[in-house]
Amino acid sequence: MPAASPVAAAAKDDKSEVGGFAEIKIPAEYLNIAQIAVEAVGRGGMAAELPSAGTLTASPGSEAVILSRASGNVTRINRQVGDSVKAGDILAQVDSLEAATMSADRNTTFARAELARKTYAREKSLFDQGVTPRQDVETAQAALAVADAEARRAIMVARTANLSKDGTSISVVSPISGRVALQSATLGGFVQPQTELFRVAGNGKPLVEASVAAADVSRITIGERATIVPASGTPVEATVRSVAPTVSGATRTAMVLLTPVSTNTTLVVGEGVRVRLHLKNGGKGVVVPEDAVQTIDGRDVVFVRTADGFRPARVLVGTRSGGMAQIVDGIKADEQVATINAFLIKADMIKAAKE
Repeated sequence: MPAASPVAAAAKDDKSEVGGFAEIKIPAEYLNIAQIAVEAVGRGGMAAELPSAGTLTASPGSEAVILSRASGNVTRINRQVGDSVKAGDILAQVDSLEAATMSADRNTTFARAELARKTYAREKSLFDQGVTPRQDVETAQAALAVADAEARRAIMVARTANLSKDGTSISVVSPISGRVALQSATLGGFVQPQTELFRVAGNGKPLVEASVAAADVSRITIGERATIVPASGTPVEATVRSVAPTVSGATRTAMVLLTPVSTNTTLVVGEGVRVRLHLKNGGKGVVVPEDAVQTIDGRDVVFVRTADGFRPARVLVGTRSGGMAQIVDGIKADEQVATINAFLIKADMIKAAKE
């Protein structure tokens, strides 16, 4: 029978204490205040962890760039940065000569269409009575079709430009609900067509664009787990949404899109983040972030989450690379352990032991 490892033997002797340090109770509120992160232990060896860097981007349809549809002066600003908006809300008004032209064109085409409709009705009535030839009716019918087409064109132009009811200004309208992320409009300022006036960030999940080496693209499959580590240090679980089939000619890397699992995150679009891709078939053992491994009495330990706090667990560490540590023995996959700021738990245990 093979001899048990030192870690397994120690765990068998005392599962609740390591070197005199017993389980410590820590409320969940303290974890948030101290920014102590808790993550699940990943399966597989070091080959199963692929570290990368990424950037948070808005998902399709969750960000809108709102432009001026005509040249003119900004006469009203209804929203500022940080304000909440709904789809269809008017953010600003732009007085424009082009708006007056659109309004006049629309009214003119309406009048022509109405005249063509009356002319066709009269010619049709005379034709039915045998007074006028068929040619006059067909001419009036063609003129009505042309007038209706011109009227529809004028309506679409005015609607696309968000022509206001007064016919002298253009409304700057938000197409989505969310919050104003950028405002470049200035009251009284003159703007040209296609000038960006506002940018609205929606409520959808942001995406993470991560770069991986070309040699690692074949190892990544859609749906695999990943972890996003923003500047705040609180890890966010994610999944692989898609993998680019080609690599960039300049960087020789491929883009991988990740989607956060939870919607209740503090991720900010544009923020740079660290990414860990949890790949399958990466070898035996488990891996944890290197911050999770602490030293007590000269031995490596990790702090395993319990119902009320954390308990220290002796571990045998194998390879360390890329901010990750391979655990040969001592903990099991999917156990919850403290990672970022785990040293604060160590300090509390030492303090409690001394008391």
